[in-house]
Amino acid sequence: MNAQPEMLPSLIKMIASLGIVLGGLFLTLWLVRRFIQSRSGQFNGQLIRVLASSTVGLKKNIALVEVPGQVLVLGMTGDRINLLSKIDDPERIRQIRGEVSSKPLIPFTEHLHFFSSKFKGNQDVQ
Repeated sequence: MNAQPEMLPSLIKMIASLGIVLGGLFLTLWLVRRFIQSRSGQFNGQLIRVLASSTVGLKKNIALVEVPGQVLVLGMTGDRINLLSKIDDPERIRQIRGEVSSKPLIPFTEHLHFFSSKFKGNQDVQ
């Protein structure tokens, strides 16, 4: 009979300790995320911008990256990034920006609807 009253306080202590540990983990995660967002916000919006990217082969991409005053053509593999070319001409940069921004972006939901309707159409045929 003595075991029952001793088990309840130890259960409460264990749950409180678990709550403190989980609270500390969530607080640490929140602080790290906030620190990373404040540091990366300076770069993403203003200085570096990926204009376009295209897959060339397995784990091989070519990207147009705009940095202040020039556009870089980068070749990227799984373990390397190589500078293929620099575009410094302001007229050419404006032309590249115009071609990239005039391309309409299709929302993911439209892609999903398109492919799901094709899939549903194939099921009806069978």
